[in-house]
Amino acid sequence: HREKIRSRGVRRGEENAPRSARRHQGRSRRNGIMKGRICMKRTLSRLSAMLLALSVALSFFAGCSHRRADDIIVLFTNDVHCGVDDKIGYAGLAAYRDYCESLTPHVTLADCGDAIQGALIGTVSDGEYIVDIMNHVGYDLAVLGNHEFDFGMEQLATLMKKSNAEYLGCNITYHGKGTNALEGLAPYRIIDYAGTSVAYIGVSTPHTLTSATPTYFMENGEFVYQFNLGGVREFYDGVQGYVDQCRKKGADYVMLTHLGDTEDQSPYSSLDLIQNTEGVDAVLDGHSHSAIPCRVVKNRTGDTVLLSSTGTKLDNIGQLTISANGTISTTLITETEFIDGETEAFVKGIQGQYEAEMSEVIAQNKQLLTGYTPEGIRLVRNRETTIGNFCADAYRAVTGADVAVVNGGGVRADLKAGDITYADLIAVHPFGNTLCMIEISGQELLDALEVCYCSVKNVYEENGQAAGENGEFMQISGMKLTVDTSIPTSVVFDGNGMLQSIGDARRVKEVSILNDEGTYVPLDVNATYTLASHNYYLKNNGGNHTLFDDNTLLINESMSDYEVLITYLTDDLGGVLDERYQSTEGRITIR
Repeated sequence: HREKIRSRGVRRGEENAPRSARRHQGRSRRNGIMKGRICMKRTLSRLSAMLLALSVALSFFAGCSHRRADDIIVLFTNDVHCGVDDKIGYAGLAAYRDYCESLTPHVTLADCGDAIQGALIGTVSDGEYIVDIMNHVGYDLAVLGNHEFDFGMEQLATLMKKSNAEYLGCNITYHGKGTNALEGLAPYRIIDYAGTSVAYIGVSTPHTLTSATPTYFMENGEFVYQFNLGGVREFYDGVQGYVDQCRKKGADYVMLTHLGDTEDQSPYSSLDLIQNTEGVDAVLDGHSHSAIPCRVVKNRTGDTVLLSSTGTKLDNIGQLTISANGTISTTLITETEFIDGETEAFVKGIQGQYEAEMSEVIAQNKQLLTGYTPEGIRLVRNRETTIGNFCADAYRAVTGADVAVVNGGGVRADLKAGDITYADLIAVHPFGNTLCMIEISGQELLDALEVCYCSVKNVYEENGQAAGENGEFMQISGMKLTVDTSIPTSVVFDGNGMLQSIGDARRVKEVSILNDEGTYVPLDVNATYTLASHNYYLKNNGGNHTLFDDNTLLINESMSDYEVLITYLTDDLGGVLDERYQSTEGRITIR
């Protein structure tokens, strides 16, 4: 096997060097291959704090020595979002997997969701290019993230069949009368490693129903897929049932989840799940893009569980190690010295199939349009932004609508100053949504705005992280408004995360509409307006509500979302994005 490593491994920065100068050394040199931190958990759950701290320190130094051949190594990724050659990249991941396989034959590679969407390579292929690459790298297991559903259920079924990795999901049920696209989804997989059995249990976030496209999970307007097994308690108990099944089969447990560890994912976060179950040793998580080398969390019986997550875009590789003496540790591999030459060539070959056309310049940009602060705090999901204004203006200009909205979660990239290419615009709108326009009453518009700003806080940042984020936060065009955060939201959602009711207390105020004379006038609740957006929001209940189900469609799924941006740039702006988007305009006031 070391010969395989020597023939395939390429030192970073030496891709063009002679083969003899770039051989993978194939020996234990973990100091050179990776830098990371390790947190260890003994199988005995009642160790004192002092012994636990000592074991953490010792495990770090043990990780730098040669591993024993009977160790079990689980490598994992999450939220790659098409970052095929970002930072470590799939070529670095493949090389590191080869390295681990030179230490022990017991290596498993898993993905914890949101791999196929997020950049051009996923959009142009409906996720198939990413599955091809993951097959080449050699993934064994995978969990469905919410963005695995972005290309529709039929395409997801195709991707799952195409994938060499086995997809796992214990909490997804189907009770419709049609075809279950997820019929082949297994709740767990037990793998035997020379007498040691490890059960991998898959869990996908119940928030998928609303963070993906809700209509994908419906038949005749009714939800036929469930992710929470019927309720919060049923969710915990259902997962526990599968843990108990694995226990009876003599397996130790690793949970692969796409839940997220942040407060906004409650009550279905990975922390909530750990605290309401027992019998699991480690949870490898995704969804929140958190970089967690190791976090020790108490389960419902007070035993410790390791929680780890890699961040996003292959910033890190996650590694869980089960040693022969039962010790379990997790770490993040933050840097790799080598890349796998075959994988690098495979990725470049796929990129070459579409990049020539996508690199064609279609417009010029005179300033940065961004959804972030200079410090890197994301704003597009909680504040007005320049990139958000541009996108919303494009929908209004192309359709001639009175007002337009674009959800912040659908704006995925900035536009830098300089040349603007097809690829740049597809990166901004990578989901392939289609242009729609409806008639809407003033009251319906007010209701929709109340829902989409229900999470906004009076501050946009807390402890270096974005605050009050919501993917359904609307970037707007053709109107101005104020959100009064001193008023608690009166919006109530049902068990599926869909709008149930809106109370009398309203936080969205002072809404005004831009008229033909270029001035803003107060919104008339009895008037009829035209609203432009995309099918995700206007047809597919993407705003977590059904307010528009009976509205008249004036434009029904016209051009793709990125084509809207292209048309606006070329036809309305003459191929030049001038200084009009140098700063925000006060369309959304938060107080």
